[in-house]
This record gives sequence, structure tokens and C-alpha cells, in this order.
Amino acid sequence: MPQTRPLWLILAPAIFLILWSAGFAVAKIGLQYAPPMTLLALRFGLVILIMAVMFLVLRPPLPETAADWLHLAIVGVLIQTVYFGFCYMGFVNGIAAGTLALIMALQPIVVALIAPRWSGEQIGWRQWGGLVLALSGTAVVIVARLDIGPAPLLGFLFSALALGGIVMGSLWEKRFGRYHHPVTANLIGYGAGFICLLPFLAAQGVGPVEWNMPFIWVLAYLVIGNSLIAIGLLLAMIRAGEVAKVSALLFLVPPLAALVAWVALSEKMPPLAWVGLVLAGAGVYIATRKHKGTAP
Repeated sequence: MPQTRPLWLILAPAIFLILWSAGFAVAKIGLQYAPPMTLLALRFGLVILIMAVMFLVLRPPLPETAADWLHLAIVGVLIQTVYFGFCYMGFVNGIAAGTLALIMALQPIVVALIAPRWSGEQIGWRQWGGLVLALSGTAVVIVARLDIGPAPLLGFLFSALALGGIVMGSLWEKRFGRYHHPVTANLIGYGAGFICLLPFLAAQGVGPVEWNMPFIWVLAYLVIGNSLIAIGLLLAMIRAGEVAKVSALLFLVPPLAALVAWVALSEKMPPLAWVGLVLAGAGVYIATRKHKGTAP
């Protein structure tokens, strides 16, 4: 008899998409007030502080084996240091928020190509059709609102490295991840990410930070909205479902990121882009829905 999914898991995709999509514009605003590695160091440091306090209060169990510690650390480095670090470097090297979101939308395609060999999942024609439709809609959204020339080559290189980080982090979590208390998992993951960030911070130097209310709000959003809630939901959804289907949800991020950028950064949102938004949403629905009778 199939089990009823908890309410938080039903709402998780919508909450994750909103928080994650807005993060592109919010991060770009934050980089107006602090260099990328400095912003990331502040973000990770605050998350670690919050997790450490919660750990002392809740006393959750620690991983039982060295392998569990290692896997949590690897996922933390791939998603925190590699993905976020190179995303921020892409921003400061000329990549627009919409362009970066489009590059990150390639993640489900790459995951779907690797998943059968990596985690044993089978990708059906319906998933492939939904992925292609969602990618097409995403491309329409981004292309419709591009009114400037291509970003510098270095920016694209950093974006490609960020894509590699989020792809490998998702696949590693799916294959090797086990259930751990969220506080424990976050504390270890962000701790490993912060440690691996230090050499880059030392090389770049701790730049000046313009402390004002906009930057404080940005930092609060990145710490609580992105680093704690969104990442936690992403990893929980990966554990609860097939990695390729979960990753397909990220196809909605580029059009929603464009919408947030239109509101927050006054970036253009032409009528054709709304058509792409509908196409991307339809593709995600096709790729992620289950037939009646399919086991959960």
C-alpha cells in the first residue's frame, strides 16, 4: 500500500524553485557591495555559526563511519565551493543572471546522460521529451531578453565549472548519500566548503565590504533562504526521488530567475519570454509527473 507523502515534501519543489530562482538576482545585488570570495566566506561562516549553535542545542548524531564523513564533505565542496564559487566568479566576469541560469539549466540533461551508469536509473522517452521541451522553453526565455553581446570567454569558463560542480554534487549525493540529521549534514558540508574556499579567498584577498541595509538583507537571504532552506530541500528531494526527475525541476529556474531579475534589477522581460516560461513549465511537468499506478 503506497505511503502518503508528507506535506513538506509536496510543497518542497515550489518553495525550492522560488528561493533558488531569486538567488541569482540577490547574489548579483550582493556582489555590488562585496567581492565574490568575501561574500561567500561571510555566507558560509554565518551558516556554520547557525548550524553549530543548533548542533549544541539538538545534539544530533554524527556520521558513524569515515566514509559517511567523506561523502558529506565531498557533496559540500562540490555544491558550496565549486558551484557557488564559480557562479559568483562568472557574475563578476561578465555573465548576466539570465545567461548563467540558462547554462545551469543544462544540469538535468547532463545528469540524465550520466545517471543510468552512475546510479542505475532508467530514463524513459517521456522524461527525455519533457527535458527537451523544458530546455527549449528556457532558451526562448533567455534569448528573448538578451539585448547585449556575448559574455567574455572567462565568464563562460567559470559558468561551465559551476555546472560541473552542481552536476557531480547531485550525482554523488544520490549514489553515496545516506540519511543524516540535517544539522549534522549541513555543518559538515558547509564546514568542508568553507575550508576549501580559504585558498581562493587568500589568493583573491579579503576585499572591502560596504555594510548597509541592502547588503545585510542580501546576506540574510543568501544564508537563510538559499544556504539553509533551498539546499536542504534540494538534498531531501534528491534522497526521496530519482535524481534525473528531481533535477528536471531546475528547468524552471531560468524563466523564474528572469522574472525576478525583471522585478528586482529592471531587466527586460519581452512577451516572447512569457511563451518560453509556459513551455519550460510544461516540459518540467511532463518530465516529473508519474503515471497512475507507478510506485512512489
